[in-house]
Order: sequence, then structure tokens, then C-alpha cells
Amino acid sequence: MLKVEMLSTGDEVLHGQIVDTNAAWLADYLFENGFPMTRRNTVGDNLEALAAILQERSQQADIVIVNGGLGPTSDDLSAEAAAKAAGVGLELHEEWLAHMEQFFSSRGRVMAPSNRKQAMIPAGSEMVDNPVGTACGFAMTLNRAVIFFTPGVPSEFRQMVQQQIVPRLRQRFPEVDPPVCLRLTTFGRSESDLAQSLDSLTLPPGVVMGYRSSMPIIELKLTGPAKAREAMEAVWPKVREVAGESLIFEGTEGLPAQLARRLQEKPLRLSLSEQFTAGLLALQLRSAGAPLLDSEVLTDRDETLQEAAQRAAALVQKAGSELTLVVGAMRDEQLNIVLCTPVGLHAVRLKFSANRHALRTRQEVCAMMALNMLRRWLNDAPVTSEHGWVQVVEAFSQ
Repeated sequence: MLKVEMLSTGDEVLHGQIVDTNAAWLADYLFENGFPMTRRNTVGDNLEALAAILQERSQQADIVIVNGGLGPTSDDLSAEAAAKAAGVGLELHEEWLAHMEQFFSSRGRVMAPSNRKQAMIPAGSEMVDNPVGTACGFAMTLNRAVIFFTPGVPSEFRQMVQQQIVPRLRQRFPEVDPPVCLRLTTFGRSESDLAQSLDSLTLPPGVVMGYRSSMPIIELKLTGPAKAREAMEAVWPKVREVAGESLIFEGTEGLPAQLARRLQEKPLRLSLSEQFTAGLLALQLRSAGAPLLDSEVLTDRDETLQEAAQRAAALVQKAGSELTLVVGAMRDEQLNIVLCTPVGLHAVRLKFSANRHALRTRQEVCAMMALNMLRRWLNDAPVTSEHGWVQVVEAFSQ
């Protein structure tokens, strides 16, 4: 198996002053493309430390992706450290210098002299194009490893990985096949509960069952080599069966996107009224391209379930939409959700277990419950189901 590593650079990353989102994204992207990451290191802005770890990891890894340190300032040391580790000097890449000058000129700006540093790369290295920024990426072979150097700006980094680095890796290692990864997402059951039911499942050789908990959902992943696809697909129905009523979607598209597509296919337009979720439903659905006709965020108010139902029915008339989804206020750990459809109205009052989570997490749980109610109605299923941390205290349909 290839040893694939990432080296994140910068004092702000090392000291936790910024979250290294590039590392999380890269690990997932490389895994999906058949190059799972085996190790990750972080080093601050220190030339000797950077050069030393490049020497060390180049003797152990097959692939190293270095992120950060290609800017124009004095603490951007990646190119200098790479040259030091390789025992070569830095050379001016004339083509990239001209590219940078054009980059600034097209924006009506004069390139600062400090930017010239970004066109200096180790002698003998290969320039790796950065289509959206001024930092010149480069690649070099050191000891047993091929090492790629990339900028820390996420938008630049991701495009370079997708358009430049992974295609090079595919050419260099043509025998690598992306793994098969079957995914489904559940809502309303704990990770331990699901694991207890799945631990006895007999899996094909080389196939593993994974769990990813991100409140309020649990993702189940069956991962294995490409040659095991048929055997994995034979096991997958049993995983679905264990998930049961808690299964809310399969794949990676996400529930808001799947609901948006279903609503567009029908076609049905949706209006929203939110109190406790404070516009979270509207944000998720609008970002996914759902056909929202109207949405409102109200201050918290005391309402009975019947009053919330009446307000939902009135909103349908006011907005002219086919569907209305209403999320009420949280009072004494109880909350109303009402779904008004062209063929009837469904209202439920929920009581939550003792508050153990931050406000944002509780809002996300309630938004997921409302979205799941809509999903179940679109799938011709009963609109409510049991959840481990929620009790239905009142419900009616009309």
C-alpha cells in the first residue's frame, strides 16, 4: 500500500489559531480517489524544522503533499526549505513571473517586489499550475518520495489537488483503484445502538464498517477494494435493514439537496415559518436550490399545537404555496412542528430529553426533524417516527 502523507505548515496552524480545513478536505478527497492518507504532520514557520521533516518523511513516504508557506512574506519558507532539503538552490521561474505580472496588471494593480519570491522554486523541480492565485506550486522527487508543494488558501489548494496533483498521481500509479464506499445516513439512533446491531454482520475480506457521528446524524460507511463491490452490494441490504426507520438518505448528496430535487420533480413549492430554528431551514433548503415561495422567522411565542396548525393553514393561503412547514418555539423542552400539504395537515408536539447540547446543535436537531417529516410525507410514509431522544406528546392529522 502506498504511504501518502500531508505536511501542514505555519505557526497559525501549529498553534491552533486557525482550523486546518485543508487537511480534512484532502484526507476525504484522496480516500475517494484511491490514495488514502496514512500520516499527517504539522510544522511551524521554522526553516530548519521544515527542511528536517522533508528529509525525514521523504525517506518513509511515497507521496507527500505540503500545504502552505508559498506566499510573498518572510515567514513563507516552503520553497527555501525544499531547496535546503534537496541540497540545491532556488531558481527564478520566468514563465510564472510573467504570469504574476499579468495577474496584477489585469486587475489594475502593480505587482509588489515581494511577490517575485513566489516565482522562486528549487532547481530541478516541476512547476505545478495554480489557476486562481499567485503562489507557484511545484513538485520534486526527494529520496523515495514525490513531494507536491501547494498554497494554503483553500480555493487555490483544492483546485490544484483536483486539476494538477491527483491526475499526476494517476499517471504515476496507474494500478491504484478508488475504493468502493457505500454510505447511508441515519437520524434518531445512537452510534452504539447501530454498532450493536451491525457488529455481528459478516463482511467480505478487506471490507470494513465505519461510523461517523456528527450530531444529529450518524453515517454508516461500508468500505472496501473495488474487486469486492459485488460482495459489498450483497451485504448492503442488511445494513439498510438495520438502519430501518432511522435511514434518511443514501449517498453523499445530503437531505436538503434530495428534498430540493423531489420538490422540483413534483413540482411543489414550499413556504416556511420558523421560530426556534431561526431561519436554519430556509438556509439549508435555499442553499440546495429548493423551490421556496416564502419564508419567515418569527420571535418566540406561546402556541398550542392547534394554534400552530391554524397558522400553517393560513400561511398556505397567504403565500400561495402547495406546502407549508412550521417550526414553533421551544417551551419547557417542547416544540411544535406542522406540515400542511395539498391533501391534509400533520401536526406534532415533541418533548426533548434534558438539554445536554449547545443551542446551535439543538436547532440543527429540530431542523432535521422538520426536514425528515417532509421527507417521509414525500415518500408516502407516516410523517412521524420514533427517535431516541424525542417523545411525541401530541399529534393529529386533518
